[in-house]
Amino acid sequence: MADDVGLETQLCSEQFGSGEARGCRAAADGSLQWEVGGWRWWGLSRAFTVKPEGRDAGEVGAPRAASPPLSGLQAVFLPQGFPDSVSPDYLPYQLWDSVQAFASSLSGSLATQAVLLGIGVGNAKATVSAATATWLVKGELHPRSLTYCCSQSKLDCNAKQWRLFADILNDVAMFLEIMAPVYPICFTMTVSTSNLAKCIVSVAGGATRAALTVHQARRNNMADVSAKDSSQETLVNLAGLLVSLLMLPLVSGCPGFSLGCFFFLTALHIYANYRAVRSLVMETLNEGRLRLVLKHYLQRGEVLDPTAANRMEPLWTGFWPAPSLSLGVPLHRLVSSVFELQQLVEGHQEPYLLCWNQSRNQVQVVLNQKAGPKTVLRAATHGLMLGALQGDGPLPAELEELRNQVRAGPKKESWVIVKETHQVLDMLFPKFLKGLQDAGWKTEKHQLEVDEWRATWLLSPEKKVL
Repeated sequence: MADDVGLETQLCSEQFGSGEARGCRAAADGSLQWEVGGWRWWGLSRAFTVKPEGRDAGEVGAPRAASPPLSGLQAVFLPQGFPDSVSPDYLPYQLWDSVQAFASSLSGSLATQAVLLGIGVGNAKATVSAATATWLVKGELHPRSLTYCCSQSKLDCNAKQWRLFADILNDVAMFLEIMAPVYPICFTMTVSTSNLAKCIVSVAGGATRAALTVHQARRNNMADVSAKDSSQETLVNLAGLLVSLLMLPLVSGCPGFSLGCFFFLTALHIYANYRAVRSLVMETLNEGRLRLVLKHYLQRGEVLDPTAANRMEPLWTGFWPAPSLSLGVPLHRLVSSVFELQQLVEGHQEPYLLCWNQSRNQVQVVLNQKAGPKTVLRAATHGLMLGALQGDGPLPAELEELRNQVRAGPKKESWVIVKETHQVLDMLFPKFLKGLQDAGWKTEKHQLEVDEWRATWLLSPEKKVL
């Protein structure tokens, strides 16, 4: 009877990651008998037993016998703990990213062949010194300030848009290399311009890749995610090399066919890049996503979830937004008198000062030294809400009344409108913030573009800075 009870009683269980759990029971001979359970995905068809220590080793059904056939490849090309250790959009992004990398590798081979032909490889009349000089000039004619200029572009705020821009610019650079031998007189200038574009690609592409790695790593495993991305890229480049070795002899004697192949690969490259970037679902708010979510909330009273907002986010023009919202501007830019400072401070208890230029629909925000992510998010929401007063579409009753005042003449003073919107936001923002959190947005951090200026000002006794 005791043996029967042992067989029916589950002693323990285990599971790998988020896989199906498998239980363990005591067999009649005292061994541990594991159920198949979560091992079905690995192709097991029976339970196995683990004998107590000292039993015949040949009778032991060790768990290692159930190792998945592809576990070695998974360890090399996928982060440890996949899929739980990465973001849900990791796999679709990496698949499309591999497709675009393969297409880019083949396009790069065609471009390299064109450049080598242009500098005289295979031409008996070309001198080694002339080819060497051309190659050196190609590599050195680019301004060293590119890294500085790109670093000022807040690439992490609009990582998806800049990633797409960098890959399209890389295609333009390779097209210039393809066309360089057609106009020998301008060869050096053409390949130098191509190299200039590739320098921008290198800075923008590297920065956005780091930002996307931060997004995808969910277990403080950025190094692992980055390493596996390099492994995948190496495999794709190797495949591209093998195909290139077969392709180049076929197209070397036919410039028209080579150009046709390049255009086809470029179209595939851009499409795969678009699908890769579109598959990303960022749970933090930048200006573009906040604008979409706020507009939907003001018009319909509900908050878009990250998946829906990312699907609607513009990718082609979103990385150069109109300068309608500036966060973290210097205080001296907004005020030149005590009266102007008093206008900005009075009427609210928030640690930011907001100035609205109605004619340009431009909002500038001064942040207090103690302003945190919640304050920055509220200030950005405030600025975009003011912009909505000059737009079309339904608004809540309180804002609709303010819109009518803005549109009626003579125009009300901007600081009066700002003061009244502070009161509206006191009621609206807590609900909006809770809606963001319930929808899955990470509000404890943001990707809004914020400058480094901070200020302090005299606060009224009842004012409390959070």
